[in-house]
Formats: sequence, structure tokens, C-alpha cells
Amino acid sequence: MSLLNATYRHLVRSGNACLFGFIVLSSYFPGFAQESPKIRTEADTAQIRIGEQINFKITVEADTSAQVIFPEGQTFSPLETVEAFKTDTSRVKDRMILQKIYALTQFDSGNYLLPTQRIEIDGTGYFTDSLLVAVASVPVDTTKQQMYDIKPMIAVQKNNSRFWLMLFLGILFLGFLSWLVYRFFFLKKPLTEEEKEAKLPPYDRALLELKKLENSRYLIQDEYKKYYSELTDIVRAYLEEEVQISALESTTRQLIEKLELLKDAGELNLEDETIRHFNKILQTADLVKFARSKPPTNTAEQHRLAVEQIVTKTHEAIPEPSEEELQQQEEYLQMLAGQRRKKRQIQYGVAALVIVLLAVGSLAVYMGPRLFWDTVSGHPTKQLLEREWVSSTYGFPPISLESPEVLLREETELSAEEKEAIKEQYAFEYKNPDALFSIGAMSRILNQPVEPDYEKTLESVLRELEAGGARNLITKKEEFTTQTGVKGVKVYGRGTFKLPESDESIRGQYAVFLFGGSGFQQQIVLTWPDGDEYAEEIIERIQNSLEVKLEV
Repeated sequence: MSLLNATYRHLVRSGNACLFGFIVLSSYFPGFAQESPKIRTEADTAQIRIGEQINFKITVEADTSAQVIFPEGQTFSPLETVEAFKTDTSRVKDRMILQKIYALTQFDSGNYLLPTQRIEIDGTGYFTDSLLVAVASVPVDTTKQQMYDIKPMIAVQKNNSRFWLMLFLGILFLGFLSWLVYRFFFLKKPLTEEEKEAKLPPYDRALLELKKLENSRYLIQDEYKKYYSELTDIVRAYLEEEVQISALESTTRQLIEKLELLKDAGELNLEDETIRHFNKILQTADLVKFARSKPPTNTAEQHRLAVEQIVTKTHEAIPEPSEEELQQQEEYLQMLAGQRRKKRQIQYGVAALVIVLLAVGSLAVYMGPRLFWDTVSGHPTKQLLEREWVSSTYGFPPISLESPEVLLREETELSAEEKEAIKEQYAFEYKNPDALFSIGAMSRILNQPVEPDYEKTLESVLRELEAGGARNLITKKEEFTTQTGVKGVKVYGRGTFKLPESDESIRGQYAVFLFGGSGFQQQIVLTWPDGDEYAEEIIERIQNSLEVKLEV
């Protein structure tokens, strides 16, 4: 206490009494000055076997009002994060203790340095200690454990249920269209009474029409003009069809003269009395039609019977055709049959064409015109997109990606200048000969443990593209991060590219992905047609599947 009083008197004399008060308050309130955060890390083990997990725990002790952000994602590379557990929070007096555990693993043997992790507390970064983890391979005693051959590949049948459903619906639709075409174009409808009468021979049809005239009510209703008009039309139509003379347009005198000429020529064996009787009936009909004459009813009925007899006698008077006429008639019938067959064939062809056009049109509407045409014409990149994709790893350090075709190894020779910097090189490539589409993957191990020169590598890639016919290349650059958090460089752009095995050039796009570390480098080069939506979908899928290892 005497020491405190002496200090006070000294500070008062020197004019620093306020400073003395602050010191006294600080001594009585130790929590007035905040303590800095404390970070500790520990692991349950530093030696694991391939595939086993290590629990890496980070403990943060900070003020209760502090905002703490732990690492997220694949920030522990080369170790892989299996799971990040929830943060455990506890409180001791006026301090907050946060604990977060990460489950990590590795599937390749070797010694791996777990990098330092950045923990952000109230906007300030704090870093953990690094940790060396040894991953040992699993020993296999081949003398005790029996070894087996690699199992052969098993063909897996695709699920074609949707295909068969579409095929079934398509068959039903085509069947319905076929039925409609047959129903409206080929199915013979039942003939009406008029159509049946029209198909009768001239003689039978004339007798049937005379019978209908007999049962008519013309005479009862005093319609003699209609009665005689139908009577003369029936006999004139019969003579025109059976005797083949122009009877409908001839006057009574002209018709009688034609019948007499046929009789004199021996082509119609009619009696003179029959011709005279027929002439008298026609004259009476003319008087009725044009002079409004009205014969007795029984006379009109007798005239109908007389016309019926004239039709019968005329039918009997027609001489039998000669052998030459029969032959000509047979040829004529064959010609008519051939014309009918040809007409049916044309109808069948038109019907089949209509069905095909309807089916194709319906499919085009369902799929869309562009997709339908690309499917029918066999669009090269569309076929690539719809294939069963392959997921594989290429080169060393490995590059993993999915692609519609397996990349084939390319034998490359290093120049003397390249050999000075490159120890080993692994190159793989796929090119589609029908389109501007290619995938290239290359891994290089350098002679010296130095960081790769991305600018020099990019210049080399662009020179190779120009050597292949590329012109007017536009270049853009940005940072690229894989799905697992590995960062690299993406260079992309457009230009004019030469088609494979052709002198033609088209607009295209390219993308170059560059990754690497101390002593190694990886690159992936993609080219595809500009504006091709199928190719762009392929490129996006490849880009999303891209993975690389950052340790040699």
C-alpha cells in the first residue's frame, strides 16, 4: 500500500494522475483488456493405411462475441475430405471454445503434408500448423492368399422400356392411319339402288326402267308429257348403248333412218313392221311433247308394251360378234383391266406415301423440327452426346474425365529443347473425323522441381492449333476450379478452324485447361463447332467431370 501511495505522489507531481487511475482500474478488472484468440490442432493419428481415415481436430478459443469461420471444401489436398462434422461449441467463463473435426483420407501410398488451414476470426486470418501424414500400402502375402484372374467385362443390357413403349405407340398410330386410308380410299361402299341399276346390262336396265314406268302415276295424274318423255328416253338410251348409234340426239326421222341403214347392212336383223311400229310410237310421243296431244290411256299403255317388245326384238336382232370382234373385245377388256390395276397401284402408292408423310410429320412435331432433322441426318456431335460415356484416367500425374469415346495414346517425340525441361510426357487424344470436335489430355513430369510456365505452354498449344489450320484465334483467360476444389487456369476463345480431312474451314471454339505443381504439369485441350448445342453440352459435361492430382 505504501508503494501504491508513493507511486501516486510521484505521478501527481509529474501531472500523470489519470494514467495512475487507469493502471489501478486495470489491476482490479483484469477482463477489461481482451485476450487474443488461441488455436490448437491435433490428429488422432499420423500414420494410416490406404483408404483409412484420420480425424483432424481444430480447437479455437476466442471471445464470446467473435465470429469464427472454419475451412470448407477440399482445402486439405492432397488429403481428401470425407466428412466435415458439425462444430461443437462450449463456454468457459467469458471465453468460447469451438471444436471442429474433419475426416480425411488418401487412396495412394506415400508421405503427404497436410497444409496449413486458414481460420478467419472477426475478419482476421489465423493459420494452423501443418502435419505430415504417412499413408502405407496394405501388405498382401501372395503365399497365403490365393490370387485370381481379373474378371472379364460383363455386358449390361440397356433399359429399353421407353423405346419399346414408343415403338408400340408408333405401331398403333400407323395402324390407325392405315385404317383411315383404307376406310376412305379403298373400302367399297354398299351400292345404292341407282348404282346397282347403272351396272346392269343395257337390255336388263331398259326392261327394269320400263317396269318402273308401268308402276308410275303419270297417267293417273294426267302427266302424259312426262310419261312419253321417259318412254322415249328409255328406248333411245338402250339403242345408243346396245346398237351403238347416236339415238338421244337424233330426231325421230334420223333415228328411223339409222335403224333402216343398219338393217340393210345386215348389222341389225329387225323386221320392217317392227321399225314402222316404232316410228309410229315416236311420232305419237312427239305430238304429246310438242303439240300437247293426249292419246287415250289404254293407247299409252299399249305403246309401253310395244316399246318393251321392240327392245326385246332389237336385243335378239343384234348378230353374234365374230371371232375377230371377240378378240378385239378381249384385248379391250385386258386393256381396261390393266388400267384398273395401274390405277390401284397408284392409289396404294399414294396411300403409303400419305401414311409415311403423316408418320414423319407427327414425329417431327413431337421431337421438334431441328431435333428430328439432326436425328435423321445423323448429326455427329448429337451421336456422340447420346453414346454411353466412358470415365477414365489418363497419364501421370493422372487426369480423370468423362468422354463419349476413350482417348487413345499418342506417341510423341520431344525435341532437344523440350528434353532439357521435360523428363516424361504422356499424351492422349480423340478426334471426330466428321466434325470439328477433339479432346486432348497431356501430363508432363519436369526434370526440375519447378513451377510450370503456363504462358509458355499456352503459346505451344496455340502454335499447334495454328499448325492444324486454325486462324484468327481470340484468347480469354480466367481461373478454373474443379469440383473437388483444385485450382488451375482456363484459356478459351473462338476462331476459324479447318475441318479434318477437308479444305473447308468453319467457325469454332476451343478451351485449354492448365494445372500443375512443383515438377509436373497437366493440360486438357478441347475444340468444337461454334453454335453447336450438342457439342456445348458435351464440353460442359467434360468440364464438370474434370479432376487432376496435384502430387507426383
